[in-house]
Amino acid sequence: MTRPDTIRKELSKRLLSRLSTWRDAAGWRIAFSGGLDSTVLLHLLADLAQHHRLPPLSAVHVHHGLQAVAASWPGHCRQMCQILGVPFQVIEVQVRPGASLEQAARDARYAAFDEVLLPGEVLLAAQHRDDQAETLMFRLLRGAGVKGLAAMPAQRVLGRGHLFRPLLDEPRALLEAYAKEQGLSWIEDPSNKDTRFSRNYLRNHVLPMLTARWPQAIASFNRSAAHLAEAQGLLDELALQDLAQAEIPCPWPWLNVPSLELAPLEALSDARQRNALRHWLGPLTRLPDSDHWAGWNSLRDAGPDGRPIWRLADGQLHRAEGRIWWLSGIWLKDVAGSQHWSMASQPLHLPGNGMLEILGEIPRGGLHVHYRQGGEVLDVPDRGRRDLKRLLNEKGVPVFLRGRLPLLYRGEQLLAVANLPGLDADPRGDWRLHWQPPTNDHSLR
Repeated sequence: MTRPDTIRKELSKRLLSRLSTWRDAAGWRIAFSGGLDSTVLLHLLADLAQHHRLPPLSAVHVHHGLQAVAASWPGHCRQMCQILGVPFQVIEVQVRPGASLEQAARDARYAAFDEVLLPGEVLLAAQHRDDQAETLMFRLLRGAGVKGLAAMPAQRVLGRGHLFRPLLDEPRALLEAYAKEQGLSWIEDPSNKDTRFSRNYLRNHVLPMLTARWPQAIASFNRSAAHLAEAQGLLDELALQDLAQAEIPCPWPWLNVPSLELAPLEALSDARQRNALRHWLGPLTRLPDSDHWAGWNSLRDAGPDGRPIWRLADGQLHRAEGRIWWLSGIWLKDVAGSQHWSMASQPLHLPGNGMLEILGEIPRGGLHVHYRQGGEVLDVPDRGRRDLKRLLNEKGVPVFLRGRLPLLYRGEQLLAVANLPGLDADPRGDWRLHWQPPTNDHSLR
């Protein structure tokens, strides 16, 4: 039988080795639920901090309030942290109702961690080898692709910092042995036995049956997840190579809307197209499963006069002027109306549409700003009066942008169209109309 001090020394040594990459982090925050796994991680780190120079330690407990019994958990966690001398913080969250309570609680928890992490800090989570096997099985049953079957990554970006799982290669049995030998107490969540939840069913029924027949099942699942993670890494590298061919700057450098040139994507096989788009759209929106990509095919194959749109969970993909454009948030809301610009020497804030300013000598007369309604004409130097729609066609302005371009009027006369060379200034060059479009945080997250 392994001696208690041997378990502690072995775990501490492996933990310190895995954390070596993060020794210069601004701080280590421990995701502390009070359960077995996070209790062991907290105890190990507090012990290591007594003998090694580590980043500042602190613990974060997310209180969901989903069970009456959970009301006592923050107090238990606070007492444990006081004993170990680790600063402690409780964050209360509201779990949005939905089809999956498990997923909703997880989303709320990681959103809280995302908010609390400061630049350069690392959130240390205590998921272990059994959790990884469980995740792989759960995602396999849901028909996940390579990325999903890679299960939980050991590390990833989270908010302004990083998430790291230093116990992912350790079996739960070893963590429980450590906790018992060290005399630790932890919270037993009664909901973990509720097999109406899919993960609990796998944990309490399926995995024990599999390991009874194949004792190495959990280790094998983890090995498969590692192989799939490596395969996903190769797919990511391929996506970056393919996207590099499509990331040709758009003609409007002031337009802060993510976009790609379509032709290089069309030259790829269907599988490589989907791989590249998953990589590009992943930070922008939740993606459909493999059975619901018909929207991409329709957008890609639309005729040159078409205006196809692929509607996704968090926004829309538009096709215009040989490019695809990602629109979400404020870019999906129409702008309308007019504004008098009595103080044209000052920037004009456009509701839901950024800011407008005149650079140079301010033109005389009562100025006001409109948006396109149709039928507008503009005097163009050396060309005379021209229909605005035709001018926008000549400039190759995407359809989604045309209704947002601010138009400067003096009385009934259209003087300029913001940001379009040749249309945004007076003929003598005394002034120019400059528009700063709205920043769409959802498109740039």
